[in-house]
Amino acid sequence: MQINCTINCTINGKPYTRQIEPDLLLIDFLRELGFLSLKQGCDTTNCGLCTVWVDGTPRLSCAILTAGLQDRQITTIEGQEKEAAAFGQFLADEGADQCGFCSPGFIMTVLAMEKELNNPSEEDIKQYLSGNLCRCTGYVSQMRAINKYLKVTSQDHIQDKEREGDPR
Repeated sequence: MQINCTINCTINGKPYTRQIEPDLLLIDFLRELGFLSLKQGCDTTNCGLCTVWVDGTPRLSCAILTAGLQDRQITTIEGQEKEAAAFGQFLADEGADQCGFCSPGFIMTVLAMEKELNNPSEEDIKQYLSGNLCRCTGYVSQMRAINKYLKVTSQDHIQDKEREGDPR
């Protein structure tokens, strides 16, 4: 008989307190709460479909025990709706969305990369996305979408700084 434990965490800005079994994986916990964008594609931490952010860092929810996330901030694609839709449009415009099964994890990884890397090279992007698998595309259209998206968001960032009086 397993002993339940209590988890307190924040998901997409909303606090949650639940009784859980100590071996409950984060992906199962989140899906039970209705965050159905998370997919489980490999069971081996190799596909990236289950990517979420834990305290702003991309993590594979199929490999994390929920019990270890006490007082942590968890973000799913549902919590990044505006940003995800913006990048998703770039994917669609480049014909990179195909079946869409990998899209939530892929988008979460790209959005994290955008925050973490400043002006990434093609190799930086490939390295950052190395854990995300897509069986439909050859990644060429996805790379075009990423590059166009990063170019636009970089220009928007520069314009925002200029409006604020920051010359960077």
